Amino acid sequence: MTERLFDDGDRTDLDPFALFEEWFALAREAEPNDPHAMALASVDTDGLPDLRMVLLNARDIRGFTFFTNFDSAKGGQLQAHPGAALLMHWKSLRRQVRMRGPVEIVTPEEADAYWASRHRNSQIASSASAQSRPLESRQALIDRVADLTASVGTGLVTRPLHWSGFRIVPSSIEFWKDGEFRLHDRVRFTRSAPDAGWTNTRLYP
Repeated sequence: MTERLFDDGDRTDLDPFALFEEWFALAREAEPNDPHAMALASVDTDGLPDLRMVLLNARDIRGFTFFTNFDSAKGGQLQAHPGAALLMHWKSLRRQVRMRGPVEIVTPEEADAYWASRHRNSQIASSASAQSRPLESRQALIDRVADLTASVGTGLVTRPLHWSGFRIVPSSIEFWKDGEFRLHDRVRFTRSAPDAGWTNTRLYP
């Protein structure tokens, strides 16, 4: 049966955030590993695209959030050029979602809340890692983790000031579903501003 998203009827009342939740629920059931993994693209000072995999850590009607070291390559790029694109590809479902839009920094309260939800060992690893910078050996990283673990003891691991989150506020969201013989289905939603309404159109595959 054709999903309403891809039929040729009226799609004006469809909400891309609600559609994403439907697809993400399917992915959580079908994907064996990390259904919340996404490819994140930013640009460097020369305008050259940079791409890496990150995890979608939070989402709501404001946008899609991940957390990272702001002193990392992606952290520096997104602060200098606050716009990004992301792609979530669920191979087992033969579906993908693409998004583009401006990027904003989450509040300290949001960052603190997510930091507190992380495993203690992940907190220590994030605090010990000088992400994206040269590392003389793996042992040096292991030693930094061991030193920090010893110094913290049984106390709380405080969120480093350089560790926080970025929220991608999408101006476009595209849903793609595999079809036989390359007759794929694509529908793209766009809006002119975060508080504007969405419009959508079917695209050639």
